[in-house]
Amino acid sequence: MEDQTRPLPNDFFKDWKEREALAEGMIPLIGKLYRQRNISTYMYGSSMVNKSVTDIMQDHRFVRQVEHNEISEFDTFPMLQAISNLPLGQAHIDIGKMVVKYQDDEKPGRSIDDFLSKELKDIIGSETKPLPEPQDIVLYGFGRIGRLVARILVDKAGGGDVLRLRAIVVRKSKIDHDLEKRAALLRRDSVHGPFRGTIRVIEDQNTLVVNGNPIKIIYANSPSEIDYSKYGINNAVVVDNTGVWKDSEGLSCHLMPGISKVLLTAPAGDDIPNIVYGINHQEITPDRKIISAASCTTNAIVPVLKCLLDEYGIKSGHVETVHAYTNDQNLIDNYHKGGRRGRGAALNMVLTSTGAAKAVSKAIPELRGKLTGNAIRVPTPNVSMAILNLQLERDTDTEELNEFLRQKALHSSLQQQIGFTASSEAVSTDFVGSRQACVLDAQATIVNKNNCILYCWYDNEFGYSCQVVRCLEKFSGVVWPSYPKTFQSDSE
Repeated sequence: MEDQTRPLPNDFFKDWKEREALAEGMIPLIGKLYRQRNISTYMYGSSMVNKSVTDIMQDHRFVRQVEHNEISEFDTFPMLQAISNLPLGQAHIDIGKMVVKYQDDEKPGRSIDDFLSKELKDIIGSETKPLPEPQDIVLYGFGRIGRLVARILVDKAGGGDVLRLRAIVVRKSKIDHDLEKRAALLRRDSVHGPFRGTIRVIEDQNTLVVNGNPIKIIYANSPSEIDYSKYGINNAVVVDNTGVWKDSEGLSCHLMPGISKVLLTAPAGDDIPNIVYGINHQEITPDRKIISAASCTTNAIVPVLKCLLDEYGIKSGHVETVHAYTNDQNLIDNYHKGGRRGRGAALNMVLTSTGAAKAVSKAIPELRGKLTGNAIRVPTPNVSMAILNLQLERDTDTEELNEFLRQKALHSSLQQQIGFTASSEAVSTDFVGSRQACVLDAQATIVNKNNCILYCWYDNEFGYSCQVVRCLEKFSGVVWPSYPKTFQSDSE
């Protein structure tokens, strides 16, 4: 890729207003592509759908900060406009990378229309859908992960012909207006902010209408109490967010008329595959009935570990997670069956165990027995950090290792799993809402020959929920054509 450097404008304010107008003009084009044709657009892996003018401009700025290439709204608007004029089938298109590929085109002077005719020829006039029929989804449990998965599914509903959230199963509380209270928790979130859209409560039908998506709330104490056919739900995938059942025998209780598959949002036991999307999602085969999306920490560390294993080799290592407190801990000192977790979560750093280091071997068998791990719960409500202290098979240095992982974050099939920041001012709240499984903090990297210490931020709630939805799409058989061909898209 050639470096593209623009001269500084003579009038910064005028330049801003011109680029602002272009970003504003992109919004209806992006929306029309998404809602009418189910075409999702991206800027170097970041979704452009439902973004504000300043969000779109910030995405452009991000590319300028981390990539050796100057890209602006002056480049992307005509590309997006030309794409919107083509009769394209459903796909994921990274506008930023398309622009860079066009700038690096081997045929200087070729028009954008000619470039796109060649680049997108496979989907011009295509009627192929990512799924033959929409896939019904049921959320079993509606806690932190359940509500975030619901937000993502609604946000990604598009034309309504891929994944459809049909129902949420919860236990009936003894208080009045239970449905309104659950809607309120979806509508407002202390960590992730307000829901972007509208939520209508129809109490006499036990239904929430979320951005036009009718979602039935089913009250039940166990799966055996539910007749899904009563709600017109067929061949659905259940996403179990409760963690009550973690083995095949327990999770099989969901497999009843109307339900064909189960995805667990916690580490699983026995022979259930623990899937880290991007690494071992090929284990999600058509014959699988039950899978696990592993844990948030496992998803955060496995992509980076796999990259390092393949490039440098790993002799041994220790994983220390500095983890936000969770609902499992007590708010103030009280009895808890677990060691130390009974102490007030908002007042203490709590040393505890993590199974993430051991769980790595389920996704990367080559690392079995090579890693140890511990966790420190700290008084923050969200965003955690994994510290990887590794002994590699060969020597390297800080600059080489950071550049290697920067390339993986921007130009590999793991760009939705590995993020990259070079900011010397980054702190945990900066990563709330991050869609990557982890974000490497390049400023903190330490390398001494074959010993390295890497610091990886991760939104243990939202980033993990995005990984869950990626697994869910794969589990449902969703296949998205992605462009440019070097861009490997998934659910984001």
